[in-house]
Amino acid sequence: MIEAGAFLEALQHAGVQFFTGVPDSLLKELCACFSDRLPEHKHVIAANEGGATGLAMGHYLATGSPALVYMQNSGLGNVVNPIASLADPQIYGIPMLMVIGWRGEMQQDGTQIHDEPQHVKQGQITLEQLEMMGIPFEIFQTDLSCALTQTRRLLALAKRRSGPVALVVRKQSFAPYKAKTVIKSGHANEATLPSREDMLSNIVRLLAEDVAVVATTGMASRELFEFRHAQNSGHSRDFLTVGGMGHASQIACGIALAQPDRQVVCLDGDGAMLMHMGSLTLSAQQRNLVHIVFNNGAHDSVGGQPTVAAQLNLSSIAKAAGYQWVIRVSSGSQLNESLQYALSLGQSCFIEVLCRRGARADLGRPTRTPAQNKQDFMQFLEEVAYA
Repeated sequence: MIEAGAFLEALQHAGVQFFTGVPDSLLKELCACFSDRLPEHKHVIAANEGGATGLAMGHYLATGSPALVYMQNSGLGNVVNPIASLADPQIYGIPMLMVIGWRGEMQQDGTQIHDEPQHVKQGQITLEQLEMMGIPFEIFQTDLSCALTQTRRLLALAKRRSGPVALVVRKQSFAPYKAKTVIKSGHANEATLPSREDMLSNIVRLLAEDVAVVATTGMASRELFEFRHAQNSGHSRDFLTVGGMGHASQIACGIALAQPDRQVVCLDGDGAMLMHMGSLTLSAQQRNLVHIVFNNGAHDSVGGQPTVAAQLNLSSIAKAAGYQWVIRVSSGSQLNESLQYALSLGQSCFIEVLCRRGARADLGRPTRTPAQNKQDFMQFLEEVAYA
């Protein structure tokens, strides 16, 4: 494993002075190092990977120096447009170094390292995606000397070809990083806030049996699955959006459009909402949709890196986007009262739930496959009549 600090120093020595991206659990040590050692104007956690690519382009245009863009491989879909339409050598020709966490890694013998279902297909096609986009890449070496040689070689190639290059990073490539400073994330009054799991449990207890629930990727889906299991109430009412960060609200919106007499509840996260925030303007038009966003100011499932949501009033943003009724709550009693009122309104509603970071150490993962989840959920939507 490589020390993240040594790698950062090598990058800076090679001329990389700006770092941006979306956090990934495979890169959490590197992200922690960036946050710890770089000033805020030199390291920006972007809303999505395409936005990070735009930031890198702007930095190059202003300085003539390539930036580093980090992401999980699932984020490659968000960069196809800005890479192929803007940064490619055939268009503007913008050099940058992409550092990509390889979830669902394929080994040399053709077998795949076990990972969560949402990473299986993406892991299989990651290298092919880079080849299709014409992005030269190398698999990151865990020997420091080799890694530094790789980095220098790729940066030289990026400048020579006037275009992006990539390092593909395997699991456990970076050694644990000890931060010298406390990384600010979460809310200032975090100690007084309830946990996301407690608030989620409150929500689900209040829902009628005909309500369809769509949960975002990450901890919320895992906590919802475990709650249903503990209650022995089955999982057919819930669609667990285990991948596709930022798209749960539009899945919920699609259901609400197709079944306008059914109440639909979306359980979302602050990072996911920020990733594709324009979607709010469509969800806000659905009178049978209650959009609930857990705001803990962090990318909780990939290392706890901060989001800007702790500094924002997401409910005010939702109001501006067109939701007919919005509220911000920070306690179980406020949430219970607000949700019961929202469910009775027959209007598009948005509830921002302030909560603290973190999850139980023994939090499990869904034991049913995505295909089983889909089949059960579709059967529920077909067979269970709306109230």
